[in-house]
Amino acid sequence: MKTKCLLLICLVTVLTSFAQELALANADGKFGYINKTGNWEIEPQFKVAKNFSGDLAEAMNDNKKWGYINRKGEWVIEPQFDKTKEFNSGIALVLNNKNWGYINTKGEPVLTNISSEKLYDFENGYAIYRKDDGVGFIDTNGKVVIEPKFKKVFNFENGYAKVLEGEKWGLIDTSGNYFVKTEYDGVSNFYNGNVVANKGESYGLIINGEFKEIPGAEKIWDFSVNGTNTYAKKNDKIGFIDSEGNWIVEPQYDKARAFINGLAPVLKGKEWGYINTSGEVVIPFQYRDAEIFSEDGLAAIKVSKLWGFINDKGEMVIEDKYDITAGGFSIFQKNNQKGFYNGLARVKDKKSWVYINTKGEVLNNMTFENLELFK
Repeated sequence: MKTKCLLLICLVTVLTSFAQELALANADGKFGYINKTGNWEIEPQFKVAKNFSGDLAEAMNDNKKWGYINRKGEWVIEPQFDKTKEFNSGIALVLNNKNWGYINTKGEPVLTNISSEKLYDFENGYAIYRKDDGVGFIDTNGKVVIEPKFKKVFNFENGYAKVLEGEKWGLIDTSGNYFVKTEYDGVSNFYNGNVVANKGESYGLIINGEFKEIPGAEKIWDFSVNGTNTYAKKNDKIGFIDSEGNWIVEPQYDKARAFINGLAPVLKGKEWGYINTSGEVVIPFQYRDAEIFSEDGLAAIKVSKLWGFINDKGEMVIEDKYDITAGGFSIFQKNNQKGFYNGLARVKDKKSWVYINTKGEVLNNMTFENLELFK
């Protein structure tokens, strides 16, 4: 009986954690957070707020000071800072009295002896470290784990960081070992097992540590959306290559976006349509703009001035009467998807923001001045 009770408690805990996705929203000039039923989980009460990062979110009180709240809307770190950054790896950057410093999730100063000429946000357990004319990385203990020998670095993503050594780019792992040697004029991040690179005007993929040039390629996009193929440019036209560097759709389009669920939006002339991985036109060229399909099986398309949604047969299932955007209203957001995600899409209906489901129904009939994605 005790075992069954423990299992039930664990199940409830897991389900509760999944139910706690919240979306930042603005109503009547105040910021709060809604849940996926469309109800206020945290009533709009903050002058300004930002998205949750883990279990904490930055918020500002009426005195224009920033602090951090939990998912109940309670102040965990009282508003006292002039500026704040989101928590990552248990550490956040804050500005007080014109000085930036690190704090932990209790609001206590940490890593106060870092000698970096500039402090950078932590990401995935590491922060950029600058000394003299070079940059490297420190860990969450403040230890220099990669000496500042590089001219430029980017944060670690999927276990690897882009680094510029001399005038050449490569990738290193978290121990500082070279995953891709610094001998390229450009490299992509490591996405879904693939790296795109170029040497001068020669573009290709790095396969098993070796550069494979794709003859004639003028540009290759990374594999961040689809791990099996991506789009590339040749003779000023766009086609698709697979992860071995073979052309699977000959370059003939003016623009393209990624394959999802076997379909990709492509532009020919002034009209968008959708093709399959064999290059066959599945949904005719007829749209002013078109986005990739979501896992929910719908794609945003623009027929006239506004956006609607079609299914994979090209049937309009949600009327084209909305504005859509990837960026949301927060300048702090990046890499936000357009269209549907987990059954909901954020759209703008005239002057108000709403969430709609795959039937086009407005979530809880709630409208907002501004609205972010669920986190």
